[in-house]
Amino acid sequence: MILQKDFNGEPIELHRIVAKPLYFGLLCNVIIPMGLLLACYYYDKGHDLENKLGELANPLFYVFLVLAATEGAFAYWWRGKLLEKPMIRRKETFQQDVMFGLLRASRPVFILIAAISFYGFLYYFLTGRFTEAVFMVLFSFIVFQFVRPRFGAVNKLIERQYKMAEEGEFYTGNFDQADGSA
Repeated sequence: MILQKDFNGEPIELHRIVAKPLYFGLLCNVIIPMGLLLACYYYDKGHDLENKLGELANPLFYVFLVLAATEGAFAYWWRGKLLEKPMIRRKETFQQDVMFGLLRASRPVFILIAAISFYGFLYYFLTGRFTEAVFMVLFSFIVFQFVRPRFGAVNKLIERQYKMAEEGEFYTGNFDQADGSA
């Protein structure tokens, strides 16, 4: 069942609900890492970074790779756990509460995913290997693609939140309606 209207009888605007979390995720996981990667690229062209780690460079890359894979899996799991909790404060503010609740749940997950690209930049400055930095940034982008909000998933989230609100399960934390922060 796809809900067409909220408790007030207003049509549910999925694009509005998805927009803020998606833009925040794009900023954290695409725009900023790609900008930093571009800066590293130009720095790499003009400077010759030495490998400060020597023979430890390859094992460190594998350590970062395992950390990145673990963080990616954790981010996927954590997103699911955060979206299971009630987000609705009152039935009258259903759409706003879902929008701010989705943003509130997505922020820490997107920042965790952005840390994966940080491993690539750290590895680049320690070893001078630009290709591995690109790999880590691309990996963080792929993880973001799995975790980002999609219309189908948001429809299911809305249905779950609607059911919880009907059963009297409401969000009891405090957050400002103006920006959705907790």
